[in-house]
Amino acid sequence: MNVRTTAIAGVLIIEPRVFGDARGFFLETWQRDRYLEAGLPGAFVQDNLARSRRGVLRGLHFQHPRAQGKLVHVLEGEVFDVAVDIRPDSPTFRQWAGARLSAENKHQFWVPAGLAHGYVVLSDHALLAYKCTELYAPEHERSLRWDDPAVGIDWPLPGEPILSDRDREAPLLADLPAASLPTLAGRPGPVG
Repeated sequence: MNVRTTAIAGVLIIEPRVFGDARGFFLETWQRDRYLEAGLPGAFVQDNLARSRRGVLRGLHFQHPRAQGKLVHVLEGEVFDVAVDIRPDSPTFRQWAGARLSAENKHQFWVPAGLAHGYVVLSDHALLAYKCTELYAPEHERSLRWDDPAVGIDWPLPGEPILSDRDREAPLLADLPAASLPTLAGRPGPVG
């Protein structure tokens, strides 16, 4: 597999080795030792599957405390997947990294715990699968506004996205209470 780094330390684009022939293809979507060597954790506790249609934007979501690392890949269709560094004490605070993930390119996107995550569907529909390092905890779930100008994500959108009410009403990063944000040390910190 080929592992590419991004502008945010720890956020990775993983290109699994694909074995294909006239019958189809085979690839490993997770192999503990190989992924440990690439810098991912060795344990996942929950797998999720999400299906959405073109123009649906989900995010930007995070949990704090009980932050979730996510290993994302697309089984059908194509998305633009994004990770945002929301840790006030990080040198890349307010920066984002993104990748196009598709059933065709078979790339994976690693979003470490403590970062916000979201995606927009670029194809007629998309089916995403992702592994999580922490269980879903609705009482710790938080959202960040998808179009926060302080973050400035360059979403590849032809028009307005389709959003849930929760995502449409999510606060800007500057409006999130310090206690709701993770830090590099894992404790809440002030927004700088």
